[in-house]
Amino acid sequence: MRLAVHWQILIALALAVLAGLLLDADGAVGSAVVPVLDFVGKMFLNALKMIIVPLIVASIIIGIGNLGADKLGALGGKTLLYYLTTSTLAIVAGLFLVNLIQPGLTGDGIPAKEILGLHEDTGQITEKVAGRSGADVVGVFLRMIPTNIVAAAAEGQMLGLIFFSLLFGYFMERVFKGGRDTLHTFWQGVQEVMMKITNLIMLFAPIGVFALVGKVVITSGLEVFIPLASFFFTVLGALALHMFVILPLLMRTFGISPIRHFKAMLAALLTAFSTSSSSATLPVTLDCVRSRAGVSNRVGSFVLPLGATVNMDGTALYECVAVLFLAQAYGLDLSAAQQATVVILALLTSIGVAGIPAASLVAIVLILGVVGLPAEAVGLILAVDRLLDMCRTSVNVFGDSSGAVVIARSEGEETAVRA
Repeated sequence: MRLAVHWQILIALALAVLAGLLLDADGAVGSAVVPVLDFVGKMFLNALKMIIVPLIVASIIIGIGNLGADKLGALGGKTLLYYLTTSTLAIVAGLFLVNLIQPGLTGDGIPAKEILGLHEDTGQITEKVAGRSGADVVGVFLRMIPTNIVAAAAEGQMLGLIFFSLLFGYFMERVFKGGRDTLHTFWQGVQEVMMKITNLIMLFAPIGVFALVGKVVITSGLEVFIPLASFFFTVLGALALHMFVILPLLMRTFGISPIRHFKAMLAALLTAFSTSSSSATLPVTLDCVRSRAGVSNRVGSFVLPLGATVNMDGTALYECVAVLFLAQAYGLDLSAAQQATVVILALLTSIGVAGIPAASLVAIVLILGVVGLPAEAVGLILAVDRLLDMCRTSVNVFGDSSGAVVIARSEGEETAVRA
């Protein structure tokens, strides 16, 4: 009997960590293996990214079509309210733990700046954010309305694609019957083809996961955790608090079994962990939510593509913890009002950074400027950012999928993960 995909991915993860620990990036074997893993990993990521644009566009258009334009406002309102609530709860969880543990201070309460030191050159990061300010968050609204939808698709501007798809799906239902039926059949076909391609790509998921994770462990090693262990585990603790306590409590409120849902989403979570991309994981998330969690295509096709772009629970939490950690490390005591500002900016930038290079690192630099810290401070966390990115992406995807089942239940659907 063939192993389920999530078990294959788990085995690949374990083998990747083992290989990473046994091989040295500077050794003869390690230096030869890393380029191969990099090539295979990029091939897998490219295959997933290849289908993002047609899948998002088709899914939203069909989602609006199946939903009915008259019900769009109610479902959209529920979705945005849920995403806003969970992102805020995630940030508060991070805020609570970083103030409780105070990872930026030594055991004697002394700022840890000197002990930590700068582990990497921050020139590239500061170059990417040169000339940027908090006003860049406003740019999210401009990116919602692309001047060229083809260019937006080519550049991966997901907010613009989602806005266009929402409009297309809405007005598709308002043309003459023959045209409406033709368009509906076409986009339904596109969506089904994309899901079949997803199934094909997932056959190679264990190989792709092995390559992606193996490269990270070989090149990073475990020694990077030693000076940043307190920060690393504070972030992990906050992510775990949100993923295993806050979101399950919300699901329980709507009669959903968190354990069943977690099992249903395992393949998507492992893919998210390996790829560090909510968008690249979207095809797998859609498949898990529909085929394993039992959410209708009507709800899943609307909620998940939107969530993959605007709902970043893990990213928002990470930004908050990182900024407060750096403030502690530099000896800056932030007031309650300043911490509230960090919370608000983390919430806004977790949505707005999608189209900005360096994503969450750029958002962190923007927030650092607001609280009075130098951009170079981000260098303190670069050593562990890649691995924490893998963890927070898993939380992002789990938050999206939780939203899909919660909203499906609120719409009267039974789902396969009910308690």
